[in-house]
Amino acid sequence: MKIVVLDGFTLNPGDLSWGGLEQLGSVTVYDRTPKEEIVSRIGDADAILTNKTPISAETLAACPSVKYIGVLATGYNVVDTQTAKERGIPVCNIPTYGTAAVGQFAIAMLLEICHHVAHHSDAVHAGRWSSNVDWCFWDYPLIELEGKTMGIIGFGRIGQRTGEIGKALGMRVLAFDAYQNDAGKAIGSYVDLDTLLKESDVISLHCPLFPETKGIINAASIAKMKDGVILLNNSRGPLIVEQDLADALNSGKVFAAGLDVVSEEPIRDDNPLLSAKNCIITPHISWAPKESRQRLMDAAVQNLAAWQSGSTQNVVNP
Repeated sequence: MKIVVLDGFTLNPGDLSWGGLEQLGSVTVYDRTPKEEIVSRIGDADAILTNKTPISAETLAACPSVKYIGVLATGYNVVDTQTAKERGIPVCNIPTYGTAAVGQFAIAMLLEICHHVAHHSDAVHAGRWSSNVDWCFWDYPLIELEGKTMGIIGFGRIGQRTGEIGKALGMRVLAFDAYQNDAGKAIGSYVDLDTLLKESDVISLHCPLFPETKGIINAASIAKMKDGVILLNNSRGPLIVEQDLADALNSGKVFAAGLDVVSEEPIRDDNPLLSAKNCIITPHISWAPKESRQRLMDAAVQNLAAWQSGSTQNVVNP
């Protein structure tokens, strides 16, 4: 079996092994694949794995040997899943690898907003403490989370993990999700979206990108929030209307935002959030600890092995 990995660098920049895949067939790994080379690099491969390299209907028509598509991520919008289904090609994603890492990162952004640890460490190394007339100083308001309310939009695995950490910090947790379960009820209270927006001191986004969630954070929903709310998003960039959030940050309606995703990635130089007040932006790295990437690699191998054995798993286009 011929296996082609179209864009393997972000998953494995050299600290993991492709050995698991190599036990399943002949493997060719490309760090990145430009659009004009997708068809030629797939060639006569039986199985292809992609993270962000798009697999269109035209590509599938030009590569009739493809029998399996593995997505090296949870999101699979880069693949024309309907065309793949029509051609009898299963598309398999990896739904659970990043739960711990992404939940941890959401809280890391929140704690940075609350304490500005990096800034104050830089200030100390620059000599500002040794020359200070007082025994301590701080340049930003410092925020205690105990007793505050965290509202989580999207209360699946990652949302619940984030809620668990928030609860451990002494926060009251509210959740908005179309699907409620006992695990979620043990962490927080399910409420409608308007209640969550109105009562939350911190709002964290952990929902998938669907037509009904695109732009869920916009001028109208921000207007329903508390003055001085903190917003976190390490789910999907297009959940936020970015100009509306930038305006709210600059006016002070939103005190601060921590974002690991934006609407177009890599971020454009003209993204309004780059010049907004109190906005932390990181380059989509919530998922990227080595432990998380190893789980992703293992799951990708398991998905392909399951398909080879006739028991396909994690199919998104059944």
